Amino acid sequence: MELKGKNVLVFGAGKSGIGAAELLLYLGACPVLYDGNKNLDPQKMKEGLSCPEKAAAFTGSLPEEVIATLALAVLSPGVPTDCADVLALKAAGVPVIGEIELAWLARSGRVLGVTGTNGKTTTTSLLGAIMQDACPEVYIVGNIGNSFAGAVPGSTKDAVFVAELSSFQLETCDTFHPAVSSILNITEDHMNRHHTMAEYIRCKELITKNQTKDDVCVLNYEDPVLREFGVKECPADVFWFSSARYIPDGICMDGTKILVTRGGRHEILLDTDDLMLPGTHNHENVMAAAAMAIAAGVSLQSIAATCLRFKPVPHRIEFVAEKRGVAWYNDSKGTNPDAAIKGILAMKRPTLLIGGGYDKGSDYRDWIRCFGDKVKWFVLEGKTRFDIRDAALEVGFPEEKIVLLPTMREAMDFCRDHAEAGDAVLLSPACASWGEFPNYEVRGDDFKKYVREELAE
Repeated sequence: MELKGKNVLVFGAGKSGIGAAELLLYLGACPVLYDGNKNLDPQKMKEGLSCPEKAAAFTGSLPEEVIATLALAVLSPGVPTDCADVLALKAAGVPVIGEIELAWLARSGRVLGVTGTNGKTTTTSLLGAIMQDACPEVYIVGNIGNSFAGAVPGSTKDAVFVAELSSFQLETCDTFHPAVSSILNITEDHMNRHHTMAEYIRCKELITKNQTKDDVCVLNYEDPVLREFGVKECPADVFWFSSARYIPDGICMDGTKILVTRGGRHEILLDTDDLMLPGTHNHENVMAAAAMAIAAGVSLQSIAATCLRFKPVPHRIEFVAEKRGVAWYNDSKGTNPDAAIKGILAMKRPTLLIGGGYDKGSDYRDWIRCFGDKVKWFVLEGKTRFDIRDAALEVGFPEEKIVLLPTMREAMDFCRDHAEAGDAVLLSPACASWGEFPNYEVRGDDFKKYVREELAE
């Protein structure tokens, strides 16, 4: 890829955009940072760069004379491919790719890619830890919060990139070709961006687009969409995992044992009772990470040792503290109904459940149906509180147990005042954080700070 001396637009100046711009500087290109928000300061947008004087920056509308100079445009994941600015770039004949594709074109070394609706971060973190214990040069990148492009400068041909990949990132990939991929599961999410489930599924399956039978794709046999894809369409060699049945060739569970099977014979990888990752959903994440590591050539002994040391990632059914006999749990990463189902099913106490936030066009009814008699108070905040309330009433959840509040702080105050010893308070929103918080991490950190600093013992 020859970009030396050429102007390349970087659309979005968050972590992904700054990483892309740094890679472009490394390649000798001239990055042009752009954001449609006219209230941003172009000079501050460049402050995160190592050589800000070598980059240009624009906000608001992008001048046509600038578009005319561009050799390429690189989109950050948050930029919809059908927005007016992107359509204008395409109409002007500017090639448009994403940050993941840019990184792929510039990198050397192997890529192991993880996608799916839920479990991506835990699986990617665990796989990254496994690979770091087995290989000298490993980068954990992508949707997990570390720019793939930003990790490429200085990496070598021996590098292993373990990448968490969202549907937003995959839809702007063209030649991206992981040696090992995984699709963990597919349930409804991001309908506000993809509009239909068919399009969302298509974007997830793009992780295998350029794979061949020389590559491996790890798939969840218990997901009906993925089972059909694996049997009929997947171009890679499929490595199945299952939490519900014996798999003759793959990885599966027998009671509390995780088995690696080959030709009907098996080896015990580990006992889930020895893990620090509770719940079937986490055991599926462990199987997926282990399967990918096996495909990458790591020994079972090394995989098991890392898995047994691995601690849960923050913001995913994370125990924060017990105050006055009330257990507080942070599941801020439960940003869609299916993820939030896992959160409430993990609760063993009467629960005050905080939900709500930014509207992604989700259907909340299945989430609410799984509550059973666990939810003592359903505390709803943010823009979606009324929609979720309506869904709850539609499926028969008692109206007298629903509380509507504008903000997270008010929701936490309500839980503080109404929780009794023996209860749990669970932040598991089933919604994105945008609007009140910039991301789920900030939302979760705010929740944890409240619990640790503002609640009396």
